[in-house]
Amino acid sequence: MLEIKKKFLNLQNEENAKNMKAYMKNNFEFLGIRTAERRKVQKEEFKKIPKDAEIDKEFVRSLWNEECREFQYAALDYLIKMRKKLKKDDILFIEELIRNKPWWDTIDPIASYLVGEICKNYPEVIDTYIIKWIEDENFWIRRSSIIFQLKYKEKTNTNILEKAIKPNLNEKEFFIRKAIGWALREYSKTNKIWVSDFVENNDMSGLSRREASKYLG
Repeated sequence: MLEIKKKFLNLQNEENAKNMKAYMKNNFEFLGIRTAERRKVQKEEFKKIPKDAEIDKEFVRSLWNEECREFQYAALDYLIKMRKKLKKDDILFIEELIRNKPWWDTIDPIASYLVGEICKNYPEVIDTYIIKWIEDENFWIRRSSIIFQLKYKEKTNTNILEKAIKPNLNEKEFFIRKAIGWALREYSKTNKIWVSDFVENNDMSGLSRREASKYLG
């Protein structure tokens, strides 16, 4: 699957790269490959994966270590495709990715698809790892602890959601305030009453409150 690297390099577009880099606040270099083109290459390469294959962590790391952001996107799409193969101990590998080159574009799918998948299948990971993430110095780790249940709907553990949000309510970091509002807003689609009570009974930033209240009516 390392053919992905060669194929990506052949699709470089300097003008696109400039615009993509600016959109991401100049945090990362880009090759300038549009999403549709990138996914077409990935689809061709991912077809070669045997059905019984386990997750190739070295392949993921080799992409993650590349300078241009498209390689991290490819690694992430590969992991999402393979997420049913994630094991309990893979939470450490996923944490490694969260801490390496973090920004919202990778953190959000990592949290909602990968951390979410592991915790759904191995709930004990929540008590072993996620609880520690809630007060981690790295705000991307904390953001992940807040939003990993985004896709859980009625299976959301409100006790954990509350534990993740409350210690971060006074946080000034935009990405934490946004995460709090996002997590509450998403859960309000399933349980308006719980979210309404939480918003009413807790002081939070205007941003978090606006986001959380979007569907409360």
